[in-house]
Amino acid sequence: MEREPGATAALWGHAHLPLLACAGSKESVEYILQALWRTRRTGLDAADRTVARDALQLASDAELDPLLVCLRILIRRCVNENVAKDDIPKLFPEEVPPELQKLLTLLLQKFQPE
Repeated sequence: MEREPGATAALWGHAHLPLLACAGSKESVEYILQALWRTRRTGLDAADRTVARDALQLASDAELDPLLVCLRILIRRCVNENVAKDDIPKLFPEEVPPELQKLLTLLLQKFQPE
């Protein structure tokens, strides 16, 4: 699986994933991913949105929503397309720092079918 620069740029828009670096801890990032998974059929409720927004130090839902879309796409791709463990990092745009890629890779593996 190779990175597709044009398709990746269109998908990620203005590189929203690096916003996760603003999270105070890896537990905060894990909470956000777990909340997205838990609410995949219903959408995040106001309480989860507030927790995510506060964890990322964002001022509004308008800043949060594009990031949530990116994360939902990543979760769906990892689960539905059965992306190999070694190919998960290739889903990220190059703007995502390596340490964040490692964290997201570990967390996204939890959602994959065994």
